[in-house]
Amino acid sequence: MAYARRMQSKQQKSGTSNGGSELGLIAQIRRRAGQTGRGGLRLGIGDDCALLAPRAGEEIAVTTDLSIDGRHFRLDWHSAESVGHRALARGLSDLAAMGARPVGAFLSLGLPRELTVASGLRRAWVDRFLDGLLALAEVHKTPLAGGDLAESPLAMADIVLVGAVPSGKALLRSGARVGDLLYVTGVLGGAAAGLAALERLATDKAPAARRIPKKMEVLLAPHLYPQPRIAQGLWLMRHGASAALDLSDGLSTDLAHLCEESGVSAEVEANALPIAPGATLVQALHGGEDYELLFTAPAGTRIPRKIGGVPVTRIGCIVKRHLRQTMITLRTPEGAQPLVARGWEHFSS
Repeated sequence: MAYARRMQSKQQKSGTSNGGSELGLIAQIRRRAGQTGRGGLRLGIGDDCALLAPRAGEEIAVTTDLSIDGRHFRLDWHSAESVGHRALARGLSDLAAMGARPVGAFLSLGLPRELTVASGLRRAWVDRFLDGLLALAEVHKTPLAGGDLAESPLAMADIVLVGAVPSGKALLRSGARVGDLLYVTGVLGGAAAGLAALERLATDKAPAARRIPKKMEVLLAPHLYPQPRIAQGLWLMRHGASAALDLSDGLSTDLAHLCEESGVSAEVEANALPIAPGATLVQALHGGEDYELLFTAPAGTRIPRKIGGVPVTRIGCIVKRHLRQTMITLRTPEGAQPLVARGWEHFSS
């Protein structure tokens, strides 16, 4: 494992592992990672590789997500705890969409030197980043099994999540069929509304005065601390959902992915969409980063109104795709209209 190999090499060169160095940080990560639940982990940080032990009859699900300062977060806007939480939540949400249970996580960090050093009474940024990441890891019994560490001019975190799902039972984007009903968990648009509010807060206040007012905490929570729907994904896998994915790029874009992979079209009822408090219809359709589950199920499948305490809403249906017709139709009181994918896409113009 990279942490262990780097530690051995440094010890041979310097003969010490003390102080605010790479070795000290690696030792701290190893100590703190050992305090989380072990999940499917047999051997964690300290050897050349971690050892994971899925159960008999399971397949391994692996996903990776990159978080980069200036693209996925901003050091002058987001707390270190939020950045750590969000880095892990992104990968956990991918596992949830497959109906997989988390087995282990691997974290590679690239950090400027100043983010690894405490300042006065204030703990180092990386310590608080680990607070956010490991708190969420503990909730979902996801051990931090390894990773890598490097000095970098730009802060970035690459998270790899390993999960397990019963053989042949994974929820795929390609499983939707004509006649299936379309659902979402939770509410939509909250993350986009929170980001817009955070941007206004950052614009209105000097950096030193940017403290989130109490009255804004609820509005900002979906953006700063999104909750991956692991329990809901496991339930759907066990109870007959036909397809699923997580809403990371926005409903319009992610539903287009599902339709493309399944070879179908979809109809969405605008009035049925569960819009988050403070959000707009546009944010619910295109905002992204809600990390709710978008899924389909045959019409005869009994889907409860709540799964694990999280509301579930039927928002439309899957229909046959016809050439020269729009892939997704949005039905509104004013009539039907094409729903164009306007969510997030890297490298788009």
